[in-house]
Amino acid sequence: MKTIAIYQSPGRARAREGASEVARRARAAGLAVVAAGEIDEPDAQWEATPGATLAHADLLVTVGGDGTLLRGVHYALPLDIPILGVNTGRLGFLTEIETTPAGFAALDTVFAGEFGIDERVALAASVNGGAAHIALNDVVVRRGSEARMAPFGLVLDGELIADIPSDGVIISTPTGSTGYFLSAGGPIISPNVDAFGIAALLPHTLFARPLIVPTTSIVGVRCDSEIAHANLEADGAIVGDLAPGDFVTVVRAPRSVRFARTRRGTFFARLEEKLQWGVPIKRNGG
Repeated sequence: MKTIAIYQSPGRARAREGASEVARRARAAGLAVVAAGEIDEPDAQWEATPGATLAHADLLVTVGGDGTLLRGVHYALPLDIPILGVNTGRLGFLTEIETTPAGFAALDTVFAGEFGIDERVALAASVNGGAAHIALNDVVVRRGSEARMAPFGLVLDGELIADIPSDGVIISTPTGSTGYFLSAGGPIISPNVDAFGIAALLPHTLFARPLIVPTTSIVGVRCDSEIAHANLEADGAIVGDLAPGDFVTVVRAPRSVRFARTRRGTFFARLEEKLQWGVPIKRNGG
């Protein structure tokens, strides 16, 4: 490893301080440092290493919360480099390192080249065959705020399998199954399972249940002619406006997202720690 890129959550003092410490430690390890995106109030640690560019980066470090990491994916994926999250947010389910002495000590080992790689499948969504939008967590087709409820046509591998009256449809990766998909009633999908999850958002029916399909599937969502307006969202960001009759295609992205990991086998431990999965509602009668 010779160069690291840092992507910082803007407008947050803790993220700014954390990014400065990451840059300082990288320089102490003899690494060049380059910024991905805009830097919020840069200090001396953020002076670009002469000659270093984003194209030279061997690792992308995001400093912020899970949303920051999801935005950082759009820098790391085209470069095919690992991404590592330093958490300064609230939950930090996707991030790897906390801003604690133990966390920064683990970061030093990463800068020494001692880390594992965890590959996660991503999604690619396009409208009417247009440009693809990449998502690590999920793709959502959602009716606009002023549109009345109307059916969304769900198509799987070219076959119309349901017209679902709902607020929209979510297609999730295993990584995203612990996020919005979980709130929509979907199951948690282990990262080792090669599958996508599909669920309707607030369906106006008693019989709409989430689906689990292989990642080789081609998932389509058709906007009904009665839908005045809908949005296409990728990882929580609106990336497109949809009109009646528009057709959204969601497939597996050509590249997987590569996470740099300092620990192995921590998915279910993290579920317990961060989401209280498997923890009794009342402990010791309290």
